[in-house]
Amino acid sequence: MQYTSEEGYDPLPFDPFKAIIAPRPIGWISTLDTEGRPNLAPYSFFNAVSSRPNMIGFSSDGYKHSPRNARDTGEFVFNLSTRPLLDQMNRTSEELEDGVNEFDFAGLGMTPSKLVAPPRVTEAPAALECKVVSCDELTDVHGASTGRWWVVGQVVAVYIDDDFIRDGRFDTATAQPLGRCGYRDYAAADTLFELLRPTDPGRVIR
Repeated sequence: MQYTSEEGYDPLPFDPFKAIIAPRPIGWISTLDTEGRPNLAPYSFFNAVSSRPNMIGFSSDGYKHSPRNARDTGEFVFNLSTRPLLDQMNRTSEELEDGVNEFDFAGLGMTPSKLVAPPRVTEAPAALECKVVSCDELTDVHGASTGRWWVVGQVVAVYIDDDFIRDGRFDTATAQPLGRCGYRDYAAADTLFELLRPTDPGRVIR
């Protein structure tokens, strides 16, 4: 089938967009509000957006606690959500009232960060401390407001649990990072394979 955005995805019962752009890393974002109260929420529109300097970004459907706190304070932390933390991550997706501590609500520990004020998730095998580079509302092709907010942060400090370092590398498969797929589907990255580029030194052409 083929269709335009104006035509819509009929006769499909659901929009396949999120199933096609999958799996997407989950941005498990911790922030503090201007009163110093912690917030923790997962965002499925998330990814790395730059290296040298390392930057990551997440998009929020609405001006929710995370983008608001990040914009107000200039800081946030990305916490790696993994298969063992699936239930806790899912609990932090609930829409709670201002000031409710999602760390406590989900039964998670808070550990102080190194360079930023928001805490990291104690149980997460890795975390990236970020300073906000930009926080802007997205507009569509006609320049109209979308109500979606795009936050980009530059990584200023990194935490890695030593149990997940193997031969000088972060052991992604052992950590089992979660990915969001379409509908209510998730994936866990527990199997990896290596593929060398044609320009990699020492590559054998077969």
